[in-house]
Amino acid sequence: MRFYLILAWRNLWRNKKRSFICLLSIILALILALFMRSLQRGAYGNMIKGGVRQVGYLQVHDSSYWENKSINYSFVFSKSLRKKVLETRNVNFILPRLESFSLISYGVHTKGVPVICSPPKEESSFSQLENRLVKGEYLNDNDDGILIGEGLSGFLNAIVGDTVVLLGQGYQGVSSADKFVVRGIVRWPSNQLNNSFVFMTLDRGRSFFSPYVPNLVSSLSLLLQKPKQIQETKIELIKELGSDYEIMSWDEMLKEMVQEIQADNAGGKIMLGILYLVIGFGIFGTVMMMTFERKHEMGILLAIGMRKYRMLIVHFSELILLAIIGVLIGIVVSLPFLFYLNKHPLPLPADLGKLVAAYNLDPFLPFSIDPWIFINQAIVVFALTLICAIYPLVVIIRLKILQSLTY
Repeated sequence: MRFYLILAWRNLWRNKKRSFICLLSIILALILALFMRSLQRGAYGNMIKGGVRQVGYLQVHDSSYWENKSINYSFVFSKSLRKKVLETRNVNFILPRLESFSLISYGVHTKGVPVICSPPKEESSFSQLENRLVKGEYLNDNDDGILIGEGLSGFLNAIVGDTVVLLGQGYQGVSSADKFVVRGIVRWPSNQLNNSFVFMTLDRGRSFFSPYVPNLVSSLSLLLQKPKQIQETKIELIKELGSDYEIMSWDEMLKEMVQEIQADNAGGKIMLGILYLVIGFGIFGTVMMMTFERKHEMGILLAIGMRKYRMLIVHFSELILLAIIGVLIGIVVSLPFLFYLNKHPLPLPADLGKLVAAYNLDPFLPFSIDPWIFINQAIVVFALTLICAIYPLVVIIRLKILQSLTY
């Protein structure tokens, strides 16, 4: 076999121009496939990242909470419950949240808004809330003020330092009304969230919504060490916590986003299939040209006694070598550009930017550098090259010495 590989290698460089043309078609094919798939996977990863920032990889809540979204289906976050969750394998972060609705009023302006209460440091680590602060200062654990969205600030005509009134219904019908100082204003990409966001510390939220039941929370959002093991972790939590709690994964809570990703991915696969078709014809055209140019050479080799099976092995080895070289060069050339685009995301067009902003993400698109993208596309392009290699093998099998010599 070594003899055939050496012969194939020497044959490649007898006609450098011909080999370079075939090599270039393989390299360009792989680069196009890598950039297209990396772009798609980068968009999906960005959307999933935004979804996880909202709800976590897993969320623990009362078994009736998700359907009703009422503070009355909150539960006590005891030390024993915290211990059980943290001792579950793969769980490395817990964010307790207390969420409800309230009327916020300043001057003559009033609006109904959701109110999120959680520990400020943990919330910032989880959702990057502190990085979105545009005016004022971030809350500390003992702060009794609030943060509001930039759009809500404009609607109320309230600025940092102003005192607003919150009026709502707390846990089990308790009346919740109090004054809060606006400590800071945050900016969200999502207009819906930007126009209705109110945040206070968990301790202050408990005293506001549930003054008589301590340690109350609506949900526990969890981050995992190994996100790919989310189903195993979910099953373990269900066994540990029992039927009083419902454990949901991010894709169950964000079904609309998952459906959009699936629909776009299906369209992306169709486009990728069209690209593969164009790539395949491009490689096939190059291989056909190489084979046509060498018919006379093949006839001479057959005339001097070379067996067809040996010729088949040599020609097949040539294309295998070209495919390997082309795939390796394509990956090496693509990797620096994709790595740069992953670290320096491209700004999205306005329409697509609005779609991404709906999931609380900045309108930028990082390219993915998942190793499987390179492996899968390399395998596909390599397979296309091998399929195209069938043509010269068929030509050699059907080759007639006299016809090739008179060509």
